[in-house]
Amino acid sequence: MSDSSLSVEKSLNGARWVFPDINEDEAARMAQVYGLPEFIARMLVARGVTPEKVEEHLYPTLKKHFPDPLSMAGMKKFADWAAAQFIDGKKFGIFADFDVDGSTSAAIFKRFFRALGVDAPFYIPDRLSEGYGPNINAFKNLKEQGVDILFVADCGTTSVEVIQAGRDLGLEIVIFDHHEAGEAIAPATHLINPKRADDHSGLEMLAACGVCFMGCVAMNRALREAGYYQDKEEPPLKDWLDLVALGTVCDMVPLTGANRLLVRAGLQQMAFHQNKGLQALCEVAQIEGDPTIAQIGWSLGPRINAGSRVHKSDLGAQLLSEEDLEEARAIAWTLEKCNEERKAIQSQMVKDAITKVEAQIIDRRGNMPLIFVADESYHPGLSGLAAGRLKDRFGRPAIVVTFAKNGDGTMEARASGRSIPGFSMADAFMAAQEAGLVIKGGGHAMAGGFSADPAKLEELEAFLQNYMAEHAQEFEQAKQTQVDSVATVRGAQVQFVHLLETQIGPFGMGNEPPVFALPNIRVHDIDVLKDKHIRLMLADWEGGSRMKAMLFGGVGTPLGDTLLKAGRGGAFHICGQFQINRWQGRESVEFHISDGAPAMAQGAEQVA
Repeated sequence: MSDSSLSVEKSLNGARWVFPDINEDEAARMAQVYGLPEFIARMLVARGVTPEKVEEHLYPTLKKHFPDPLSMAGMKKFADWAAAQFIDGKKFGIFADFDVDGSTSAAIFKRFFRALGVDAPFYIPDRLSEGYGPNINAFKNLKEQGVDILFVADCGTTSVEVIQAGRDLGLEIVIFDHHEAGEAIAPATHLINPKRADDHSGLEMLAACGVCFMGCVAMNRALREAGYYQDKEEPPLKDWLDLVALGTVCDMVPLTGANRLLVRAGLQQMAFHQNKGLQALCEVAQIEGDPTIAQIGWSLGPRINAGSRVHKSDLGAQLLSEEDLEEARAIAWTLEKCNEERKAIQSQMVKDAITKVEAQIIDRRGNMPLIFVADESYHPGLSGLAAGRLKDRFGRPAIVVTFAKNGDGTMEARASGRSIPGFSMADAFMAAQEAGLVIKGGGHAMAGGFSADPAKLEELEAFLQNYMAEHAQEFEQAKQTQVDSVATVRGAQVQFVHLLETQIGPFGMGNEPPVFALPNIRVHDIDVLKDKHIRLMLADWEGGSRMKAMLFGGVGTPLGDTLLKAGRGGAFHICGQFQINRWQGRESVEFHISDGAPAMAQGAEQVA
């Protein structure tokens, strides 16, 4: 990385601003060959897009770029077997996780079997009473419904004992997962997971819904080759790409490789509003026009998840597999009520957690590399959301521990964590499990969870604090704000942002929106929304156009407090992402602030 031309060595978020050190000749050639604006070519090069991959990156199509499902380890053997079992009349059932990825996975399988003329019952575990992952009571329930073959989606890879117990019941079990695979793999009949050690498909970026969709494509191909469709129509697989896009975006997996194609195609499919559940949910969420990725992540996803947080875990899968619009609307409104209840509980929970953490920081004189807070009154279904708020507030990894009763009446500590670049939450939890301090732990680099014996929490926190301290150097090296380019308020036109969306997007994990630095910006107006968000009007220092900006969750942070203290007329270097604000059929550009630093502009005093 080259030195920052703005010379921001330590921003208000404590980060150094760095710009990409790219091959200028390669960017120039790319711009010339493909007729791209030079700044677009530079961003593509910075994102690792090579000249031979430009067409696939800019214009991916299902016909040319859809990955071969049979490249996944075990997929061919599974598909041939499943097709034969289906033709033989075996009954299939579905068990899926309670989050959006799990709900979309269940709905994809439900719709696939429905298109084949059969009903496949599904079971979504109660987040609060059953917890994450497969359980034997659910397996017994499905077995009693006559299920012979059970598809387990978005979990199960490391659930060795439970899967074996299900096999002992007489179930054939197929796992479709994308979570990290340890040394101990569940003894399923078939296990499809791109993170298997022997999987060389290059599809490790897939969410579980993507893995399930690949499974449907493979099964469909096997049924076709077996002659099943000689007098029947094939399932409309393309129609369900909207569900793949929904689950992929909400599960925050990298929007690279195959996911880029699946999400782009899924967004196009979503624009047709064929899925009655999604149509109803958009009505309830007051989303006008075609849903954007931001609306999927911030409006649709939380509503689907809300049911699982208040003992209604199966509502999301019901909604997304519903064919009747009026019934879908009833479910969507139920989820809306669940979401309102969730927000009220979460607000109080986060407020209390912040108070606890601030007291801990004072008590430990700031020597607390990792946030760890536990309380018996905390809602088990909201630990992940609360951890995310704490991570944003304090700028360090955060873990929130709640407590729940097991089936035998004993108490269990259940936690969710959210991390920052440079520190893998999943690795930390798996290390704690290997140390005997966690019953079960794992997840992703930026998010994970564990269950533990409450009596070991104090020892567990010490272990995790030490683990974070040992990795502090990696964290400090990662504590940088990556800036793609410099821009001005005057140049921030709607067509400019549209160009970014179409050429660089869709945006998400692994392909974040370009970060722009706005140098020497004057704050014109500033106020606080809902006691936590900061709204500003920004302009270039020399004047001219103004632009609305937002700093979400900024109240109480060093960046937010400094902006508020400076108020109108303050001079700053600001960085963040441009967004299109759509309201009543009109579009405008606004800026979502991610970092900032005091600036010395002519005629202004530098903010301390």
